[in-house]
Amino acid sequence: MSSSAFRLTMAIEYITAMVDPKLRPNDDRYLQILRSLTPEQRLLKSFELHELGKELMRAGIRQRHPGADADTVDRMLAEELTKCHNRNY
Repeated sequence: MSSSAFRLTMAIEYITAMVDPKLRPNDDRYLQILRSLTPEQRLLKSFELHELGKELMRAGIRQRHPGADADTVDRMLAEELTKCHNRNY
């Protein structure tokens, strides 16, 4: 790793620690696993995580609106997703 890349890595770690001081003992292992994946596997993992995020949002909507039917929950989910900064949904 070049010295400028190392300095950038250290700066990112420092800023991250300031913003999120929570200890994350498994981060190194997680990053090691991600780096070992093929590009196809990484893409599939990103789709899986995206779907997981949507399911968590659905669960939150159902919890806040216990009487809502499936169509209403889907509509509310779509409305929530339009509020996201990344509009690639």
